Amino acid sequence: MNRTEEEEIELQQLVSVVIPCYNHARFLGEAIESVLTQTYPRVEIIVVDDGSTDHTANVAALYPAVRYVHQANQGLAAARNTGLRASLGHILIFLDADDRLTPETAEHGVHHLLNSPESALVSGRYRYIREDGTILNEYSQEPTAPDPYAAFLRGNYVGMHGTVAYRRSALEAEGGFNTALRACEDYDLYLRLARRYPISMHNHLVAEYRQHGNNMSRDPRLMLKTILTVLHSNRQYARTNASYRAAYRAGITAWREHYSREFFEQIRRHWTDRQIGQAVSLTLNWIRYAPHQFVGYTFWNAVGLAVRGVYRVLPLSVRRLLVKRQDGSHILPKGKVRS
Repeated sequence: MNRTEEEEIELQQLVSVVIPCYNHARFLGEAIESVLTQTYPRVEIIVVDDGSTDHTANVAALYPAVRYVHQANQGLAAARNTGLRASLGHILIFLDADDRLTPETAEHGVHHLLNSPESALVSGRYRYIREDGTILNEYSQEPTAPDPYAAFLRGNYVGMHGTVAYRRSALEAEGGFNTALRACEDYDLYLRLARRYPISMHNHLVAEYRQHGNNMSRDPRLMLKTILTVLHSNRQYARTNASYRAAYRAGITAWREHYSREFFEQIRRHWTDRQIGQAVSLTLNWIRYAPHQFVGYTFWNAVGLAVRGVYRVLPLSVRRLLVKRQDGSHILPKGKVRS
């Protein structure tokens, strides 16, 4: 259908906020309301129910302004693509159902994309919130490097998808999100877009990232496996110049080190709780995806345990010499002392 010039101008000014939801009905209302309170006047809301078994449909029905789309469960990437197809705006924001936007999110996105007409996307800052919605702390976003593609190879400096405003034309040209990925489909898209388009950033706080027990990012097996898959898909292109090769290698190492900390903490927690099967499964995946980091963590923690073991059997007089207060006075060590 051919649009009139006036209709096309209206669509160019429209921001589409797509909210994919899978069994997050308890948070969905807050996500929707954060969009309804936008200072920018031309916003549409599309909720994509990805086969939820909770009351997602009932929550969406409470808001007449919401366009509700239901599909069989296909995963987050497919739900976002469904929202892209259902939307009309020339600028898109994808908000996870457990997160929130700040009131000026759409306004900042429109302003910066209009002033940077070649950019495929613009991202801003975010803060962490607790499960009950209270504020935890703000994330300090690092400024992007002169070459955004190299910056993305080194790591995902955007950090939270809700901070991003996309230009529709660039999204559609890249074919949307990769449905073969179970996670990190946003990171994959950033890399693909950064190879072809300028990428922008602004310094405004535009989103709130909720921390709770079901965050996908807390699964080190899924996250590290998928991130390495995304980076490996860029290996050939990264070989085209020395800067990209260095960034690619640095990114592989950085991601392995980042998730090694999560592997270690979860294994220790499972072991303490006597959940041996989970601890063994995590250990095997850690060895598979970050073998050098596993060896490093194992070695240095073994050294630490050995040092603590030696300390415990030292005579009290020696232990007192090793442990002092800042003012130089001795602290009586805790624990049993062998005489």
